Amino acid sequence: MTELAALALLGLALGVVSLTTAVRPGVVPLDRGGYFARWAVLHGGYDPSGSRFVRGWLGLVHALGRPLARRGVLPNVVTVWSVWLALLVVVLARVGGRGWLLAGLVLAFSGLVDNLDGCVAVLQDRTSAWGYLLDSVLDRVSDALFLVALVAAGCPGWLAVSTGFGCFLLEYVRARAGNAGGDPVVRITVAERSTRVLVLAPTLLLCGALPVHAGAVAAAGVAVLAVLTVVGLAQLAPAVRRQLAGLPTP
Repeated sequence: MTELAALALLGLALGVVSLTTAVRPGVVPLDRGGYFARWAVLHGGYDPSGSRFVRGWLGLVHALGRPLARRGVLPNVVTVWSVWLALLVVVLARVGGRGWLLAGLVLAFSGLVDNLDGCVAVLQDRTSAWGYLLDSVLDRVSDALFLVALVAAGCPGWLAVSTGFGCFLLEYVRARAGNAGGDPVVRITVAERSTRVLVLAPTLLLCGALPVHAGAVAAAGVAVLAVLTVVGLAQLAPAVRRQLAGLPTP
């Protein structure tokens, strides 16, 4: 309860910061079509209309992000909120029992909030290199916290650490490819951050539904993510090699 109380106070402070730093944008937030077009430009030309799932997901993000953009909530503040939610996932997972059910729901919601910061930045025309960096760094922090929550549910520490390293390696390869002059997206793999949310959130829910077997369920969920991450690296590495083959050394 002490951890929850401290986190609640932190959330209250973050709420105050969200309201006091809000600055109404000087532009009208983009409609759904405009947001899709701008999102494609920022993601290496990837057309979201080609995937029903991506199109539906981005439509939901736009619907939730537009009111925040109109209110003037800063994108970087929304980014920090995603980390607060990741901390809440850990605290709830440490409670155990029904706490695992709540942790799974919060983790799923945090995946949505993780996309809201970028949406708000695009809608307010406030995209920036600093915001991109902050979002990337805090995403890795949240990834680590999600795995900490699974350890609290019974996953072996070595498995969580190995999986976390694989997730970090995948993102690092992609980032370095972009720094070397390649497409910053390069290739959409089976192990994107959305996959981590889609695997780990149901895992925590199952831990809550089957508390007697929580340790085995947690380990199985993280193991599935580990396998998907290895497959994702196998997809990404050749794509990066092909893309960078003809480019000069930076």
